[in-house]
Amino acid sequence: MAADLILVLDEGTTSTRALAFDRAGGIVASAAQPITQHYPASGWVEHDPAELWALSRDCLEAVAAEVRAERIACLGLTNQRETVVFWDAGTGEPLVPAIVWQDRRGAELCAAWRDAGLEPAVQAATGLVLDPYFSASKIAWALAEWPAVADAAAAGTLRLGTVDAWLLYKLTGGQVHATDATNAARTLLMDLATCRWDPRLVERFGVPMAALPRIVDCAGSLGEATVAGRAVPITGCAGDQHAAAIGQACLEPGMVKATYGTGTFVLAHAGDAPPVSQHRLLATPAWRLAGRAAYALEGSIFTSGAAVQWLRDGVGLIASAAETEALARSVPDTGGVAIVPAFTGIGAPHWRSDVRGLVTGITAATTRAHLARAVLEAVAQQTADLLDALAADGVACTRLRVDGGMVANDWLCQHLADVLGVAVERPRVIETTALGAAMLAGVGAGWFADLGAASAMHAVNRVFTPALDAAARAAGRAAWAMAVRQALAA
Repeated sequence: MAADLILVLDEGTTSTRALAFDRAGGIVASAAQPITQHYPASGWVEHDPAELWALSRDCLEAVAAEVRAERIACLGLTNQRETVVFWDAGTGEPLVPAIVWQDRRGAELCAAWRDAGLEPAVQAATGLVLDPYFSASKIAWALAEWPAVADAAAAGTLRLGTVDAWLLYKLTGGQVHATDATNAARTLLMDLATCRWDPRLVERFGVPMAALPRIVDCAGSLGEATVAGRAVPITGCAGDQHAAAIGQACLEPGMVKATYGTGTFVLAHAGDAPPVSQHRLLATPAWRLAGRAAYALEGSIFTSGAAVQWLRDGVGLIASAAETEALARSVPDTGGVAIVPAFTGIGAPHWRSDVRGLVTGITAATTRAHLARAVLEAVAQQTADLLDALAADGVACTRLRVDGGMVANDWLCQHLADVLGVAVERPRVIETTALGAAMLAGVGAGWFADLGAASAMHAVNRVFTPALDAAARAAGRAAWAMAVRQALAA
């Protein structure tokens, strides 16, 4: 039987998934498992690296068993970014919990670095701002606070990296300690122009260079995994938001995608040179192939789907996320309620890790429908903030490609089009993060000559066009801006 499928491992924040894609971009089989979230202190979020690996292995094996392992041609990998794993080279086992991207324990370190005047040089080198979202402060904190990490560093056995590096290490039986350029770019340690570790930053943040993985391309020969007893080449790897942009075929300058999951992440293709944002957006590689990088501007919203999860699990207003669509439709507006869901701080373009969530405008007439609609409206308004910043940086979005679990909600997609004033495209396969990893793996395995050829795997399902008049759009933006000002001032 011919090897006609690409297997993808998609290691997200709340779930691990494995998917098998055919050459046309169709999903042939999939398996998923939830990831346990650990909250040991206020603002702290951790994962168990051993669980991440066990869930990954189980999902890959389940899909391989369903499709028959001999049909698998190659493996692509995509992952939650910024999350850091620490392990021992001797045992191959994790030393401590993984510090998740949402974690804010590095806030004091980042504040001290900013006070020392480091941010301009850091942003010039990395394209990033000094925020605990990124990996460097997590690493510095771990070295200072966790003896197991410090002892391994002193002994020369410490290995660390983002989740892709951990999974590549485990998938290859400890043979490969590598990270792709898109993930490396999220650490505050990589020089954006060269896609190499910056020795000045590595030293300044106190990170042992020997503990870091080597930086590799997003496609090519990245190692070999054993799946269902068969050797499978690993030929593609990218951080989840970069993979999603590739899966949405955002391959030319000016093309923009937004992924709606736990948070929202907007990427705009910015060309072949590192861009410079004047509005606190992030510069990042879109991908690196054959040693050459394409670049993007990115805006990050920390809380989107997590706010819907809060409605369900935190305050018990809904039984499932799907209920929010009917609730939002059941009322003509939010009844004056605004929710700023800054549960773990507020991201671009404000970058305030100290801000917390705000609910304003509640009256005796407020219902759960108003609150549910306010959460969804906050997602759209935060997206508008990012597109405004992109436009100010010279990248005007005329059509937005959306994906992620939240965009199954038709009301949200239409509201996005109304608030943004642009057409919103939803793809046939909303698992575009996994699709992008499949496209990269296909290029790396020689299935496709380049990403342009691989984009045949992408197709549009539906286009939502704006139906809100300009005055109503402006009024909504003004009300949102007032709520944000209140949150920032609290």
